[in-house]
Amino acid sequence: MGTKSPLVVKPKTGSKVYHQISPESAQWEYLSFEAREMSKDETWEWNTQENEMVIVLLSGNFRVESEKGNWETLNGRKDVFSGVAHTLYLPRHTKFTLKATSDSLDIAYGWCKADEDFPAKFVTPEKTPVVIFGGDNATRQFNDLVPPGFGCHSIVVREVYTPSGNWSSFPAHKHDERILAEDGTVLEPIQEETYFYKFQKPEAYAIQQVYTKDRSLDEIARPRHNDVVMIPRGFHPVVAEHGFHCYYLNFLAGTDQCLANTTDPDHEWIYDSWTSKDKRLPLVTAEMNK
Repeated sequence: MGTKSPLVVKPKTGSKVYHQISPESAQWEYLSFEAREMSKDETWEWNTQENEMVIVLLSGNFRVESEKGNWETLNGRKDVFSGVAHTLYLPRHTKFTLKATSDSLDIAYGWCKADEDFPAKFVTPEKTPVVIFGGDNATRQFNDLVPPGFGCHSIVVREVYTPSGNWSSFPAHKHDERILAEDGTVLEPIQEETYFYKFQKPEAYAIQQVYTKDRSLDEIARPRHNDVVMIPRGFHPVVAEHGFHCYYLNFLAGTDQCLANTTDPDHEWIYDSWTSKDKRLPLVTAEMNK
């Protein structure tokens, strides 16, 4: 009988807030993450305090009112496989009220400490950069919700679609030590990361490895729908079960607002081996949003 990976967080049953990950619970320094379901007209009030926050619409519609601005989604996707996210960035010291305007609402949000202020920003699906990355059976789709250069302190957010049977977060990479080039360019930051998974069918799953070169950390996880895999350090490749497309939402926070990383040296050659792109991609587009 298999044992549960300590890096996998299962969703809470019977709770509106079905994920709550904090630096204390994760035993790391920077990143907090939650996921929340709401019913129509239900409200949620929050104060970002010393943190910057990003709210990602998974399904449904909402309206947000704050002293930094008001925003409303009108074409929220019915699920993550039916369109692209709406993304709301809120700076520190922002009090807001979020109201569900659809029969049901599913949102995920992450936050981290910030030491400067940036403008609030609302990014709609048609304004979200979409990238088809990789090749062969390691091709996947990135929706860059809060990419490097977004205009924030250190948080990065991306949703990733991996077709059935494909590898993702591959070649394996890490971001757990800060390495600078001679000119000060960040070659690798220290970043903590959450992988929040969703699938179209309850029997679907992915397989994710989290390992360090010295194997002081070496875990194999099997995340299912609504599971979170925490990445405190190490390399962390993913493969989607054959027959089921895989979605995961990444939040990253740490020393730098970037996506620089270090590839497992055993995998460097793979970048030059790809000869084609998976024609099933993109799996979702902004035109699909209802």
